[in-house]
Amino acid sequence: MKLTKAVALKINNLLIKHNLTRYALCKKIAMPEQTLKNIIDERNKDIKISTIAKIADGFDLSLEQFFEDNLFNRETLDID
Repeated sequence: MKLTKAVALKINNLLIKHNLTRYALCKKIAMPEQTLKNIIDERNKDIKISTIAKIADGFDLSLEQFFEDNLFNRETLDID
């Protein structure tokens, strides 16, 4: 699985788990909704760590907690 897809799936899973909409998350973290949409729709192929950190913070997670998921298993992840 591509890294961008894994990040998109993780965000979608967290939105469901926290019962948040994309809009609500964007308001909470002061991020343009289009930026989050591009990440979730896998249009953004180079996601900055600082952007992921901001998103993780919106879910009250550290970066370590965000990436602590089988989606980011090195054996199945395609980082190219």
